[in-house]
Amino acid sequence: MFAFKPAKQHEILGDAFYDRVAPAIFPQTILRHRDQRWARRVGLDGFGDEQWIEHFGRFKPLPGSLEAPLALRYHGHQFRSYNADLGDGRGFLFAQGYDLTDGRLLDFGTKGSGRTPWSRGGDGRLTLKGGVREILATEMLEALGVDTSKSLSLIETGEELYRGDEPSPTRAAVLVRLSHSHIRIGTFQRLAYLDDAEGIAQLLDYTIAHYYPELATAADKPAAFLEAVVRNVARLGAQWIAAGFVHGVLNTDNINVTGESFDYGPWRFVPTYDPNFTAAYFDETGLYSFGRQPDTLAWNLTRLAECLLPISSIEALEPALNQVWPEFRAALPQAMLARLGLRPCNVDADSDFVTTLFGFLSATQAPYEQFFFDWRGGALSAERAARSPSAHHYASEAFRPLADALEAYQPSATVNLDHAYFARTTPRTMLIDEVEAIWAPIAAADDWSLFQSTLAEIAVMRDAYGLAD
Repeated sequence: MFAFKPAKQHEILGDAFYDRVAPAIFPQTILRHRDQRWARRVGLDGFGDEQWIEHFGRFKPLPGSLEAPLALRYHGHQFRSYNADLGDGRGFLFAQGYDLTDGRLLDFGTKGSGRTPWSRGGDGRLTLKGGVREILATEMLEALGVDTSKSLSLIETGEELYRGDEPSPTRAAVLVRLSHSHIRIGTFQRLAYLDDAEGIAQLLDYTIAHYYPELATAADKPAAFLEAVVRNVARLGAQWIAAGFVHGVLNTDNINVTGESFDYGPWRFVPTYDPNFTAAYFDETGLYSFGRQPDTLAWNLTRLAECLLPISSIEALEPALNQVWPEFRAALPQAMLARLGLRPCNVDADSDFVTTLFGFLSATQAPYEQFFFDWRGGALSAERAARSPSAHHYASEAFRPLADALEAYQPSATVNLDHAYFARTTPRTMLIDEVEAIWAPIAAADDWSLFQSTLAEIAVMRDAYGLAD
């Protein structure tokens, strides 16, 4: 028996919003990863491995949820160029259910599950390495306090794929991720492109009903909705900066309306503070570089505002859109202080603190994650920091203004410095060379031990930061 609470709310929108599709039939289904913690939260932790594979490798419908997968329709700006030929090309919405902890609706979305009407000549597959990388991204981001999708399942499929950006043939897999919504800015863009004001209104009502129910009685629903999305997306941007994360492909179809990070391709974590650090080799102009991510999110939110014009007005939407930068400026100090386990002081002081912190990281090029690890709890960790590999940075003149600023902050109730994780000398990081090192034994000898031990290490980090639940 299982406690799964099924849903199929997305079907309410109707056939104009999706295509019913059949999953690929794979020659093999080898279970490589299942997130038992999140399986428990959706009531599926009682599945045996064969039952798990039946649903997440062969896509037998979950009882009470969608009878057939739905390939969702959307458009989007890709590197600022509009593309009307998008949609779920190698994934689909497999099922929906409810989080047993907080009651929120969750989507079970796939990646690598086969061709759909939106595959545009692609094979609809995912490389095993791509699946491993997505798991590492979501696990690290969750542990660092970023609102992210969760990698529920990874199953190797026994196929060989040919890709231009990695040695081929390479192994294939299918991923299932949990996310609170797969409704993207690009979902609204498609309807605006089609001049479908009625569809925009319908999608807005659906989104409010299932993701922003507190807005159901708002006097101006489009404006209230835009303001809520602006707030959540701005907070996400701040969380990325605090985590030192670069998404890599911030197209409008990769930004959903709940402000939750998802769909990881050429992601990276910055080794040191560098606003120009770029994740994707094909991002030749640095459009989606580390420091330009907030600007890109603001640009994307402007596209969402444009989509709402047929059912609203510039006068109503502009004030909501203008909250992008105030929301980001408020969210960034909160995210940075949360990472350091410090209590906020006041708006001006906290803003100045972040400026001082970035000034130090820029001037010294101290390792980004090491700093947050060393100074967890602020001045309370001065002795820990003195034993750090970065101690010479903290002894420099460049650190004095930040040292003074840290003295003004008190540790939060969740600082948790007695946790074993903070007895380490260095933090768990996930730089690109570490990702490649985790993949190497899998590729060479089908050795998953380093991958498994890495996930265990991240789980310890997540617990240390008070994010285990």
